[in-house]
Amino acid sequence: MTDTIMTNGIKDRCGQNGYFKKGCNPLALTGRSKLQNERASINQQIIRQMRMRAGAENLLRATSNNKVCEMVGLELSYINSNLQLLMEQLEGLNSSVDVYQNMQETSSIPLIPLGLKETKEMDFSVSFKDFILEHYSEDGSSFEEEIADLMDLRQACRTPSRNDAGIETLAKYFSHMPLLESRFFSATRPMGIFFTWYDSFTGVPVCQQNLSLEKASILFNIGALYTQIGTRSNRQTANGLQDAIAAFQKAAGVLHHLKETFTHTPSYDMSPSMLSMLIKLMLAQAQECLFEKIALSGIRNEFFSLLKMAQEAAKVGDTYDQVHQSMIQTPIKDNVPFFWSTMAQVKTNHYRSLAHYFLATALLDHQLRPSDDEDQQEKALSQAYDAMPDGRSALDILRKREERRHVGKAHLRRAVMGHEEGLRIHGLCRHLRKLDVLQDILQASHKRSLAKFNDNDREDEFTDYLEAPDIISKTEHKAEMESPMSTKVKVTDFFRRLGPLSVFSAKLRWTAPRTVRLRLEDRDLGFTLRGDPVPVQVTSLDPLCPAAVDGLKDGDYIVAVGDTDCKWMVVSEVMRLLKDVDEDGIDIRVVSLMDSGLPMPTKSATYCGGIPKTYSMICLAFDDDKSPKGRKVTKKGSFLSWGVKNHLKSSSTLSLPTADYSGTLPWNKPCPTFPSSSSYNDPALY
Repeated sequence: MTDTIMTNGIKDRCGQNGYFKKGCNPLALTGRSKLQNERASINQQIIRQMRMRAGAENLLRATSNNKVCEMVGLELSYINSNLQLLMEQLEGLNSSVDVYQNMQETSSIPLIPLGLKETKEMDFSVSFKDFILEHYSEDGSSFEEEIADLMDLRQACRTPSRNDAGIETLAKYFSHMPLLESRFFSATRPMGIFFTWYDSFTGVPVCQQNLSLEKASILFNIGALYTQIGTRSNRQTANGLQDAIAAFQKAAGVLHHLKETFTHTPSYDMSPSMLSMLIKLMLAQAQECLFEKIALSGIRNEFFSLLKMAQEAAKVGDTYDQVHQSMIQTPIKDNVPFFWSTMAQVKTNHYRSLAHYFLATALLDHQLRPSDDEDQQEKALSQAYDAMPDGRSALDILRKREERRHVGKAHLRRAVMGHEEGLRIHGLCRHLRKLDVLQDILQASHKRSLAKFNDNDREDEFTDYLEAPDIISKTEHKAEMESPMSTKVKVTDFFRRLGPLSVFSAKLRWTAPRTVRLRLEDRDLGFTLRGDPVPVQVTSLDPLCPAAVDGLKDGDYIVAVGDTDCKWMVVSEVMRLLKDVDEDGIDIRVVSLMDSGLPMPTKSATYCGGIPKTYSMICLAFDDDKSPKGRKVTKKGSFLSWGVKNHLKSSSTLSLPTADYSGTLPWNKPCPTFPSSSSYNDPALY
């Protein structure tokens, strides 16, 4: 897909030099866009069928008419059949890995990418304008440009490009969300905005009013996009393999961060058990790419090199075995595509068979010569086994030609059997059978091992029942989770004009701006200023000065001097505006901080189609903090003087009072359990 770069004629807030970066064109006729469009269509059909099922079950409970019950029962069976078909179609989309592979590759085993979570288009304009007018006493229509930019950025996140620019787009929106949460989302005032995201595996919609689901879903899509970048990399080159390794390790890091940060997400694809499995899958694919990178330049037909490759291949097989064991656990096995679990099982058998082939080749093709280091070979061979075959010693196997041949044949026998098992499992999944390149690789590996076995077989050997032991997995390059810095992007607040977040946030409340007329009286305004950091605050107010009589209060924040907005000005800049006050005076606009006294917030319900209504701990967590009461300020003997004598003294600033937030989150609340897979049959919906 290509990116669509559109000029909007305004200064770009995302640093794109006059251009606002969009996501991929959703109408582009590429394989990936078609998959995403099909996924969105299936999600809509699933929610439509679930609504019909909920209505039918409600009618079934409400009626006692036998004929109506019979008709509703027939309709329910039809709806359930449709839902099953839609789930199978969604599983087919998650199994369409060939679309994401690099088109130049013809000899690499396909990798598994994650599909992006789908969401509905959002319109923030009405809610944000109302909140700006009500809470900030500003004209909401003056922020139409900022709201439009925010909506454009979110829309771009629905169809990100499959490269670093797409990661950057998602990361920018993710970095904006804490700012939006502080600006607009208050515990005491619902915004009326519902964020809806669809489960990546089941298509079940999940809806929340706060930003927790939005943040978690964007993180999931960042991880999913990294997997698609890794799958797309050209694994026939060293640079391409390195890109794939880095992408899968970053995907594992993002998913781990998601698992540790959002521990009670109502969407099943982001549950701890599912994320743990996905992390193992990403690390296994990174380990596979590391193995391919080692073998890219060719494997030397040398004893120590073959032993090393045998243990490296065994490491890949063991990591995929762990992935497969995670996939067959309940309830993961009910939601993970069958294609995924069979692919993990096929790769487990394939790479373990490769390990046995490499070790057999080392024993059969390399006899111990007088010039060889016998001790080193003995040590290397003994370290490849957990237990020696049939009690034989490593030195006996190395010295005796027949022993080497018997042990080598035993490993080849296991290699042939492992490849045959992999081919058998491959034939069980119709989606795997569509991957011709995978079948070609499995058949070629099987033929190579079988040919090697036949070359070393003798017709008179009928009692060779030696069982080759397992090979200890070992690697010099272990795949590790990598925390990408792309999730921490520095952004400029879209709504910076509202003022510093330390004061002008949704959590704090203050009076509407009021106008106060300042007049000089004996070259003294009757108060001092402080404001480090911004905004500037009035302190040490003389209650008898004209400003106090006109309504100025101690602790007021100055938001404007004349027609100049000064929310972001420091004391010296505000004093520069006030120093030229004439006899007529000048108008300033001020606000007074109010005692918030936040009550217990209303619990934010999470509605999930087909899943019982649950409450996320992220939603239920509330802040017991109360805004600090006005700190008592020591009265100064003299007021701010604008004379030459007191100029230096008046220009010095006093620190802005800091807010003491001593409240703690209610960690002793009981954690809700995640609904089991059987809960998907519940008719509750929205």
